[in-house]
Amino acid sequence: MTMAYRCPICQHPLTLHDKTLRCENKHSFDYAKEGYVNLLPVQHKKSKDPGDNLDMVQARRAFLASNHYQFLQQAIAQQLNDLPADSTVVDLGCGEGFYTQALKQQAQACQVYGVDISKPAVKYAAKRYPDCHFSVASIAQTPFADGTAAALVSVFAPLFDNELARLAQVPDSGQSAGILLVASPGPWHLKELKSIIYQNVEQHTPIACPQGFMQVEQQVLTHHVTLEVDMAKHLVMMTPFAWKFRPEHWQALSQLTHINVTLEFYLTRFERVGNIPSLLDSV
Repeated sequence: MTMAYRCPICQHPLTLHDKTLRCENKHSFDYAKEGYVNLLPVQHKKSKDPGDNLDMVQARRAFLASNHYQFLQQAIAQQLNDLPADSTVVDLGCGEGFYTQALKQQAQACQVYGVDISKPAVKYAAKRYPDCHFSVASIAQTPFADGTAAALVSVFAPLFDNELARLAQVPDSGQSAGILLVASPGPWHLKELKSIIYQNVEQHTPIACPQGFMQVEQQVLTHHVTLEVDMAKHLVMMTPFAWKFRPEHWQALSQLTHINVTLEFYLTRFERVGNIPSLLDSV
């Protein structure tokens, strides 16, 4: 069985034999018992255990299980309504699969792949959502061939313009343009939590359009929720600004019983444009 994966070492297609992916150069990658495959060569690692650690993964699992982000999850999934059957969808920085599995439910006739550099996150995702394909890999060097994806999804993950342009379908030869869906912090996302550590909370601005794409739509999605302190702590722990929280900030949060929090996101849809030699030559 041929998968959408390519070998991260030699770039040749990988074929599934029993529970092992192999390329023609005899590089092989075994599936773990949880159902994921590790396609992150040691030479591509920048640390022993890259990506989110177990504490961050567990905090995010606890918060996402509360479904406070379900409105975002569903808004992203609905963007796949017009995808043809048998299309390939890649969730870049998939984490525990919260969004990946919603993409599969929305586009059941598509092949949905989740990629993340965090092994604890991917292990959890693969075990819980067997209808999706999960791999440990870098989203800066993904294990897929050029033009693989009819849809790319990025939720709070870094954007690598060259890699996005390489992965997305190019609109030629009767092939539709690949889409890129990006969820990023909205203007006042988490402003109440941020006010604990910042005297002046600044608005988030929309992301720039990646090279090789054009922006076709942007929404601002906003929900206001009241969180118990333990749930608010999970939310802080799953965000990058957790590193800014000092003991006095945690203490200030602990003194509350509840906190009102703004959840706000930009959901931006981009489409791949035609080949741009200067961009593609640099990939």
